[in-house]
Amino acid sequence: MRRVFTLFSTVGLAAAMALPANAQLGMFSKDQLVAVTHDWTGERFPDGRPKVPDALLERLKAVDAEEAWGTLRQERYFNQFEGGWKVINPGPRLAGRVVTAVFMPLRPDLDSYIRAQGKAEGRVGGQNSWVIDTLVPGDVLVVDLFGKIHDGTFAGDNLGTAIFAKSHNALVVDGAVRDVTGLSEIQGFQVYVRDVDPSALAGVTLVGLNVPIRIGHATVLPGDIAVSDPEGITFIPPELCEKVADSAELTHLIDEWGHKMLREGKYTPGQIDRAWTPAMKEEFNRWVEQEKHSKLRLKD
Repeated sequence: MRRVFTLFSTVGLAAAMALPANAQLGMFSKDQLVAVTHDWTGERFPDGRPKVPDALLERLKAVDAEEAWGTLRQERYFNQFEGGWKVINPGPRLAGRVVTAVFMPLRPDLDSYIRAQGKAEGRVGGQNSWVIDTLVPGDVLVVDLFGKIHDGTFAGDNLGTAIFAKSHNALVVDGAVRDVTGLSEIQGFQVYVRDVDPSALAGVTLVGLNVPIRIGHATVLPGDIAVSDPEGITFIPPELCEKVADSAELTHLIDEWGHKMLREGKYTPGQIDRAWTPAMKEEFNRWVEQEKHSKLRLKD
């Protein structure tokens, strides 16, 4: 069974039932969410979730998996990429702030408690609807459905419409969706899934909202930034987003300048493809500053 760090797996069901009446079901408190994302020092949502600026999200749309992978490995983040998706409505690069949800196989005693707590909190509809109700513009809903396909369909076209109307962004499900024809008609709504199935969601229980989850080989936290490319999805910790964007942009500039030098015949392929001399680095830095008006620089 997958291990998930939720209210229930960390303190146990008995302790969860002993929480104060105002505690939210299967959610970190604001203090807990701030604590687990303590390296982020920027703006936050009212619930404590990191709020990476929109301008930085736009920059991340140009980052590919290899570029992000290299920077994240330097920071000792080895488990942030997951591939193997089927994509409904493929389109431009995805970049959005993660909202997490985690389901487990249904167990009647646990499920009855969840439903009672949801009713007490005024939650309406199915448990998958509870998740959608929390979304705001820019969010990417990321759902751990433990790879379930039959009866593991998180959303169809109705819920898909609701997700896109609230978030204007994508859905990522380690499981399935249904009503693919209808979902395909929601223009701009990208959906990343393991597979599709005509069945409805059944035999599962929602046990966590905006808690750390596992998506395949990746550990995902609320407020991470989900960035897609043709290879898959990278989940970038918010405090590393600017470093990832800077590194990728510098790589793009290096390639552009190198190609320019080759076209002009100023340097040979052997010079461009090996470690650059201090003089070449300084020439590159002057070009970046003058032509691109950028503060990015190669170090000596």
